[in-house]
Amino acid sequence: MSHPDRLRHAINTSGTTPLIGVFDMFSASVAARHYDGMFISGFGFAASHYGLPDIGFIAWPDIIAFVQRLRLAFPRQHLLVDIDDGYVDPETACHVVRNLEAIGASGVILEDQKRPRRCGHVDGKQVLPLEEYLEKLDMVLTSRRELVVVARTDATEEDEILRRAKALAATDADVVLVDGVRSIDWIHKVRRVIGDKPLLFNQIAGGKSPRLSLSELSELGVDIAIYSTPCLFAAQTAIDRALSELREADGRLPQTGPETVGVAECLALLEKNISRHHEHAPV
Repeated sequence: MSHPDRLRHAINTSGTTPLIGVFDMFSASVAARHYDGMFISGFGFAASHYGLPDIGFIAWPDIIAFVQRLRLAFPRQHLLVDIDDGYVDPETACHVVRNLEAIGASGVILEDQKRPRRCGHVDGKQVLPLEEYLEKLDMVLTSRRELVVVARTDATEEDEILRRAKALAATDADVVLVDGVRSIDWIHKVRRVIGDKPLLFNQIAGGKSPRLSLSELSELGVDIAIYSTPCLFAAQTAIDRALSELREADGRLPQTGPETVGVAECLALLEKNISRHHEHAPV
């Protein structure tokens, strides 16, 4: 079974499939110990690769190179890739999609924002005219062979959210995402207008959407949940705390023990990523 078909199968299985946002190879190495799927988050990649906010700085060759490294190290993981607005131009979007499919990505998310773009959970988002986005989406859908395509709207006005969700559900996109959904009631509304089309829900700490468990999301009819930034925010918290403690200890490293990581524990994690250790990986 191909990588896109494996993700498609997971989507069609009962319950909500979780995909964990990763921002570099090391965060992916840790995430792979706990979950079967990864979300290549634009927020996390912009922060890690460039040290910049997620407002349009990502260059498409960089995201392709990252996904290629991920697939080699994690041959069995679902890899859903955030490609923002397709890097503005529809031709670029199609080129990126073909490249990602060739290197083993499972799926992509294509949004309807226009530049300057924003994280889906902050104010100031602007969207393309619906017909312009649908034309870009249709080109991407024609370009892909098997790749799962998530159609995402960042509309914020209530009537427009439902209008776009219905229009996206009528396309050949595999999944619909309305980003920044503010309440359970709005999940119900979106679920009703998209019919049987699979639904994706984006959770981000401090974002606009409610904090919901996988069981709750499953009851709401959500098929996939992406967790955009748990690794990134945990890293910021832990690094800041560790360095504060190191400064307070006058530069003396803490004693290692069962609950801490030292050289041996780190190497044991990384050695699992060496490709010769991967047997019978899916195509």
